[in-house]
Amino acid sequence: MEERNLAKTYNPKEFENRIYNEWMEKGYFKAEVDESKNPFTIMLPPPNITGQLHMGHALDHTLQDILIRFKRMQGFATLWQPGTDHASIATEVKVVEQINKTEGKSKYEIGREEFLKRAWEWRNEYGRKIVDQMKKLGDSCDWDKERFTMDEGCNEAVTEFFLRLYEDGHIYRGNRIINWCPDCKTSLSDAEVEHEEKGGYFYHFRYPIKDSDEFIEIATTRPETILGDTAVAVNPDDERYKHLIGKMVILPIAEREIPIVADDYVDMEFGSGAVKITPAHDPNDFEIAQRHSLPRINVMNEDGTMNDKCGKYSNMDRYECRKALVKDLDEAGYLIKTKDHVHNVGHCYRCDTIIEPRLSKQWFVKMDKLAIPAIEAVKSGEIKLVPERFNKIYLHWLENIKDWCISRQLWWGHRIPAYYCLDCDETIVSKDRPQKCTKCNSENLKQDEDVLDTWFSSALWPFSTLGWPNKTKELEYFYPTEVLVTGYDIIFFWVVRMVFAGIYCTGKVPFKNVFIHGLVRDSEGRKMSKSLGNGIDPLEIIENYGADALRFTLATGNSPGNDMRFHNERVEASRNFANKLWNASRFVFMNVDEALIKDIKREDVEKDLTLSDKWIISRLNSVVKEMTDNMEKFELGIGVQKIYDFTWSEYCDWYIEMVKPRLYGDDNDSKKAALYTLTYVLDNILKLLHPFMPFITEEIYTYLPTVNGSIIVSDWPKYKEKDNMKQEEEKMNLIMDGIRSIRNIRAEMNVPPSRKAKVMIVPADEKISTIKEGQEYFATLASASCVEILNDNTNIPQDAMSAVIDGVQIYIPLDELVDFEKEIQRLEKEKAKIDSELKRVNGKLSNKGFLDKAPESLIEEEKAKKDKYEEMMKSVLERLENLQSKIK
Repeated sequence: MEERNLAKTYNPKEFENRIYNEWMEKGYFKAEVDESKNPFTIMLPPPNITGQLHMGHALDHTLQDILIRFKRMQGFATLWQPGTDHASIATEVKVVEQINKTEGKSKYEIGREEFLKRAWEWRNEYGRKIVDQMKKLGDSCDWDKERFTMDEGCNEAVTEFFLRLYEDGHIYRGNRIINWCPDCKTSLSDAEVEHEEKGGYFYHFRYPIKDSDEFIEIATTRPETILGDTAVAVNPDDERYKHLIGKMVILPIAEREIPIVADDYVDMEFGSGAVKITPAHDPNDFEIAQRHSLPRINVMNEDGTMNDKCGKYSNMDRYECRKALVKDLDEAGYLIKTKDHVHNVGHCYRCDTIIEPRLSKQWFVKMDKLAIPAIEAVKSGEIKLVPERFNKIYLHWLENIKDWCISRQLWWGHRIPAYYCLDCDETIVSKDRPQKCTKCNSENLKQDEDVLDTWFSSALWPFSTLGWPNKTKELEYFYPTEVLVTGYDIIFFWVVRMVFAGIYCTGKVPFKNVFIHGLVRDSEGRKMSKSLGNGIDPLEIIENYGADALRFTLATGNSPGNDMRFHNERVEASRNFANKLWNASRFVFMNVDEALIKDIKREDVEKDLTLSDKWIISRLNSVVKEMTDNMEKFELGIGVQKIYDFTWSEYCDWYIEMVKPRLYGDDNDSKKAALYTLTYVLDNILKLLHPFMPFITEEIYTYLPTVNGSIIVSDWPKYKEKDNMKQEEEKMNLIMDGIRSIRNIRAEMNVPPSRKAKVMIVPADEKISTIKEGQEYFATLASASCVEILNDNTNIPQDAMSAVIDGVQIYIPLDELVDFEKEIQRLEKEKAKIDSELKRVNGKLSNKGFLDKAPESLIEEEKAKKDKYEEMMKSVLERLENLQSKIK
């Protein structure tokens, strides 16, 4: 028999790269329009081109690849659409830093055209790097269809989307309060602002009433904005202030007169019941100003410094201004008190700078009407969020949505397709640059300098990648997509926008399911971050343990919507499992007689299948059914746990051990049945594990004598009613319980595996046939020298060790387990050893010098040792007395 086998040692470095290259060469990832198959599409959330694969990507990609490989094996035409995102703000920041570091210049010094050239160079270098890293993880994307959010097709889609929204009245340009990042110097949408509780102060000031000795008290957390106040508002029903409505106050320091207005927005119970109105620096104040026709005074520059409207405070940083202004107001007698105050402070999601609400002329999408079909899609169940609890978050956000600020003061991104006539101020929205103004025929036109929010283009990802706005066969076949896999942290950024954009542009929802996962946290449950220094590099894990071990770790214990903790011990456990699978497979291949099982079929061995064969086949059948159900419900963590338990415990620890005597025996029919079962079950184990551990399963699969081709395109196992052998499972469970009970007795008695012992079994009548079928397994797996099946326990020795399982009594004579003379000798040595330790510890505890100088913790440790040794001595003495009585 020619031996063809796996390497002796499991080393993923020897085959992972090779296998991936083979998959690529053979085109296994390619997605073709095939009307004979059902499509299954996943759009990869495109990673930014600013960095490298992190653990969040690794989790996200692993879950998607599991689903794609599963559906590919089920016979679907699978498309996993890959690509990368241009990430306007993040990429621009990186390129600016690079130019400044290498040349000492700003982007304005090199100009827009040269800057964009550098940005594309960045994309070509770092965009490729992250794709190479995705391949290391085993991503089975159709790389021939790879897209970039600023490629030619996506550019066309973005422009078409903007034009349609504008023509339908959903896009407008206007002066509104937006979130402004003074560091990135761009506007941000509400979803791009992260809120964090911070300690601060409530400053209470008195504003004098004109021509009166009265004053009105206001409170603010941002005193620097006082310079932009244009009114004080009170509730019209507030008796304290009714007489002041319509009067003027003198704005402290600025010495401007501003009116007192009445507005229902003001909460009489909060603070003093009077509110300063700063329309250019607060969204609520802006709305009040609209209702009362108040002026809007912007007092800050783009970089967060005070502007030229601020007198002596001009050019001060906003926080320096705050300190100086509070000091001046205090000295002038306007400061009443300062109170500690904890409040939510908005930060830029990219650079963590505190954002500034600021009046600015920007482009907006009116969201009220667009949100309605997106809300209905989830309420009707057309889109299912998994887990369902995220429905509330999704709906709450959409039902309270504000207009979306889509313009960004950046150069890298999709430039807004709007042109302004410099002679008549006409705005022209056009796909191509107009030759002349549509109003005055002037050729003096200038394109808007701003670019669109990154998420504006990302919202189109599920269909722009398939050719929209053109009607392509791929768009017709692969859209809507089946499932979106994403973290709960970008539901608002991305998921909501894809839904409304998909319905608006195509009339169809972009996906049927949203599988939401949690974050990967460190071993202490903390979010991984640069500041904490607790990030774990997935590429480093792959280098040390292999991609399969990383993927298996990320899948194990994963449940939709919940965070998971990551630590190296878990990866080591996953690698141990891979090693167990490798060694079990090696054992099978070492014993395969290819001539004996060439072209073997089930019917060839049916009559020779033993109880253990039928049990393992039936158990596999149940695992196939349960696991397939788990996979369909996105319960990937539950599914992988089932195949893990089955492989490690039932197949490796039980079945392989049961089958060994038949493999080494002379009965060819029995050996043939055993080999059929071993290879059949291993074949299916590999298929069930393949989506989770693609590389090792492919490598092992190619050595199976009963298969031909790659596991990646093999058929996913199916449940077979004929293999549902519950009676055999029940019988085998009884036998295994008996073997476990014997093993427990031997372990308690410290009996070495080499010592065989007689086993005496008294089964109930209905269990006799099962125990007889299992006699050989007791010999193989319970170190039984012989197995006696008795009608009753009349002849059982008095000192026999016993165990009782369902309808079966099991006995092992004590003298079969223990060589009394040798055990007494061993216990005497044990007694002497413990006695020595007791003398040592007692000596320490009676030593006054030790007790006076040693730390309390060390003394307590020695006392605990004393208690432990005394307990051990008691146990040894009892056993010695018992054994010595047997000899007498």
